[in-house]
Amino acid sequence: MLDDLLVVGFDLQTQTEVHIDDRPLEQWRALGYGRRETVVCFYCWHGIDTPVRTKVPLLARGRIGGLVRPHFAHPAGTAPPGGHSRETVWHINAKHRLASWARTLSNVAEVRLEQWTEERNRRADVHVVLTGGARLALEAQRELITDELWQARHRDYAAAGVRDVWFMRPDTRIPHVLFAEGTPAWTLYHREGEAEARLGQPHTRDPRWWTKDLRLYAPHHPPCPGDEVVRERFPLAELGLNADGVVFPSAMNERLAQQAARVQRDAGEARRQHEQAQQWRREAASRQPRRPWKPTPLPPVRPVPRPASGEPVCNVCHRPLAEPLVRYGRHILC
Repeated sequence: MLDDLLVVGFDLQTQTEVHIDDRPLEQWRALGYGRRETVVCFYCWHGIDTPVRTKVPLLARGRIGGLVRPHFAHPAGTAPPGGHSRETVWHINAKHRLASWARTLSNVAEVRLEQWTEERNRRADVHVVLTGGARLALEAQRELITDELWQARHRDYAAAGVRDVWFMRPDTRIPHVLFAEGTPAWTLYHREGEAEARLGQPHTRDPRWWTKDLRLYAPHHPPCPGDEVVRERFPLAELGLNADGVVFPSAMNERLAQQAARVQRDAGEARRQHEQAQQWRREAASRQPRRPWKPTPLPPVRPVPRPASGEPVCNVCHRPLAEPLVRYGRHILC
């Protein structure tokens, strides 16, 4: 994989991490294997896959217009068996790409790699201070993280007044706990210098949708947990940073604003139609008031005629009437 190329080394003279793009290849060659040998493998020197302080001077490879980007390489026979972990190489390369990008932004005052919070309970991959004083932690996440671990990091950063911004390795699933907390997540393609956002698709409009959060009825960032998503990929050079995290390019912001405005107009029309229907119902009710219900009185009971014998008879058929029916003056079927 081209993302596994070594683009980060360690300068023994300055005791700092260095990136292949920091200098022309000829200068790196002068400092590398077979010459001054002061630029060594970052991973071997820090004991990753080898004993700590294993000194492996690097070769600088690549050529202008070549198919493979400039990179560092171990001299033959000096790499650990199987090479360095792809995840580890991606992580180191990614944090340098993020730091280089942050340094190009006009509103960034300071960028530091591997910076601890004041409480020393969290160490940001890239710590950024904006000109307004806001602090960000750019995190390059190389593998799936559990909900509990992410929540612990997120809350520690929040307690320290730091906004955490998460960049995931390609093909690594993004935990939906980020979306549940309203935190965006990006996928970083550091070799191409690009980042990908996930936007939630508009929610289905239910009968009273206009009374709810209208943001959810347009493409929204971040998505809600379980949303269908659409992916938008941007060059890092077109993205920015502010106190809330990553800022979309102006063209994307304009497109999202237009879609949100359309939802606002639809919601206003739906609200107007609902209120008009209610008004019509009220007016119809006022034109046809309901009469209060009154029970229908029973017809008066006519006196039961009695023949000369004195026995009661039916008012209809004039036949003898049983004593229980006398009060009604008629047979049940008459």
